[in-house]
Amino acid sequence: MWIFWLIAAGIFFIIEMATIGFLVFWLGIGALLAMVTSFLTDSILIQVLVFVITSTLLLIFTRPLVNKFIKIPKEVKTNAYSIIGKKGIVISNINNIEGSGQIKIDGDVWSAKSADDEDIAKDTEVEIVEIDGVKAVVKKISENTTATVSE
Repeated sequence: MWIFWLIAAGIFFIIEMATIGFLVFWLGIGALLAMVTSFLTDSILIQVLVFVITSTLLLIFTRPLVNKFIKIPKEVKTNAYSIIGKKGIVISNINNIEGSGQIKIDGDVWSAKSADDEDIAKDTEVEIVEIDGVKAVVKKISENTTATVSE
C-alpha cells in the first residue's frame, strides 16, 4: 500500500507546482505520512485516517503561517492596465468633445482622452490615470516638454 501513498504524494506535489495557492502541498505531506504509517500497519483505515487528520491539521495550522512569508499578489496588472501610472507624450492634440487625441507611451501609440475634460496640446507630457474602453485617460503633467519620455 505504501506505493499508492507515494504515487498520491507525487501527484499532489505535481499539482502544487502547477498552482500558486500552496494548498495541495499539505495533501502531499499527508500522503507521505500515510506512507510511513503503511510500513507500521496494514490497516487501510488507519492509513486513511492518518492522511485525513494530518492533511487537515497541516492546512489549519501551517497554511496561515506560510501565507505570511509568501506574498501572492492580489491583482497583477497585465495588458492595457499595465500602463496606468506611466508617463507619455501627446502626439496628436487631445480634445474630448471631438473624441480625438493620441499619446505615445513605451513606443506604442494609444488613443487618449483627458481626465478633466480640458484640451491637451501636442508635445505635452501626460500621465495615464486609467483605461476607459480602448482609450487611455490622461492628465497633464507639463506643457511643451521635449519628446524624450517613453519613445
